[in-house]
Amino acid sequence: MAYRSVVRVYATRQEPDYDSPWQSQTPANGTGSGVVIGDGLVLTGAHVVTNATFVRVQKVDEPNKHIGRVRSICHDCDLALLSIDDGEAFMRGVTPASLGELPDLRDRVQVVGYPVGGEEISITEGVVSRIEVQRYRHSERGLLAVTVDAAINRGNSGGPVFRDGKVCGIAFQTLSNAENIGELVPAPIIKRFLEGTERGLDLAIPSLGLRTQSLENPNLRKRLGLAPDDGGILVASVDHGVTSSGVIEPGDVLLVADGLPIASNGSVRYAGRYRTHWNVVLADHFVGETLPVTVLRKKRRLDLDLELMPMRRLVPLWQHERPPTYFIYAGLVFQTLGLDFLATWNRWWERAPKEFLHHYYSGVATAGRREVVVLTQVLADEINVGYDALYDESVVEINGEPVRDMADFVARVEASNGTVEIRTSRAGLIVLDTDLVADANARVLARYNISSDRSADLASARTETGRAGRRERTRRPVKKKTKRRAAQGKKRAPRRGAAATRAAKSG
Repeated sequence: MAYRSVVRVYATRQEPDYDSPWQSQTPANGTGSGVVIGDGLVLTGAHVVTNATFVRVQKVDEPNKHIGRVRSICHDCDLALLSIDDGEAFMRGVTPASLGELPDLRDRVQVVGYPVGGEEISITEGVVSRIEVQRYRHSERGLLAVTVDAAINRGNSGGPVFRDGKVCGIAFQTLSNAENIGELVPAPIIKRFLEGTERGLDLAIPSLGLRTQSLENPNLRKRLGLAPDDGGILVASVDHGVTSSGVIEPGDVLLVADGLPIASNGSVRYAGRYRTHWNVVLADHFVGETLPVTVLRKKRRLDLDLELMPMRRLVPLWQHERPPTYFIYAGLVFQTLGLDFLATWNRWWERAPKEFLHHYYSGVATAGRREVVVLTQVLADEINVGYDALYDESVVEINGEPVRDMADFVARVEASNGTVEIRTSRAGLIVLDTDLVADANARVLARYNISSDRSADLASARTETGRAGRRERTRRPVKKKTKRRAAQGKKRAPRRGAAATRAAKSG
């Protein structure tokens, strides 16, 4: 039977709860597709098995399901590799699929998987209509993708797309407001993922940490010393602690990246065939490798080498399989601002606080501010009476000093003697008596059935008071919403897809 290498993936997932960061949401089941590419190895989409607590894989025409485990995962490019526990039994009658190359425009392809609408394998056909950098909804990263006009529906995610009998891509998303426009993770990115897995490398796609501006305006080009035929893009800002920090400067003109000249609209000719966004070159490299670039600085050309690092932003994108960072002090719940927290608002891009949206879209990490610490809610107690209206504001100062990140904030809070003074972004002032906080912490945590006053990544800073309070607490679940927060329009949105023009399609 054709396509016997295509399998169905069953995953039980449990997502973190960013409204109540000390707990998780109710487990949920979903399905996707995958393809056998080696002895007991199944390639699928990362979003199919993200936060999975239990994974099973079912072959074509077989009722039994085999237990699988995530061997490696790259959320940036939405790929995961599963290993099957009973590999010998699983591989009976299965020949692993072979990987092909990047297809050409107008090539005919077959999308194979297990979409909604039935239980058996489904095959749809189409042609390649576009090859360029697209936004990967699972990670919000811009990476090379192949667009096809074959139907890709919920459940197809993680399934293979064949050209001439070989896998040329993995189905991962579709355009939600159009018909028959699906997108594939292309073969070059798949091969990079598998190579990195084999070599034990960091699978994250590097980032330069730049914000850039096109240079199509002739007056601006003249001001920067560019000739009429010169390409290049203007570096508007550089985040702190990233690849470009200390090497590339704001005001530089980025002319060449990885040997490819950058046009004034920010595009390069990739693989000698496709004109697309210049950052396409990043997915050809691993973290730790060197990327050569050429810049124009004060009208002088400089050849530079950049040691590639993972993406780091002031406001992080989706933090898959990482529990929320939180700290509870005197009933005040502090979290780091990230896209996961923003998504707790339904239609967050319209309804989340404008301050948070500004940080997300325009914020730049600096040495003085590497994260945005937010007061997200107030658990009512006698110690915080009168502060209940200060939720959903960022923390700008503690004891008169600016806050760099959550770890810095926690350290400063716990080093305070006498009083703690916290100023928020809308000029709110919180004053707490540290002699009263110890009892209040234990009382609040017990009252709201919270198992820890902070997330595991902050556990090294845990106080003795927190330990004592934790011994008194039970483990019953707490309510996810209060009437006050619900009245603000903060309703649970889907984990992905609410803001998507391209929505991941897994069951």
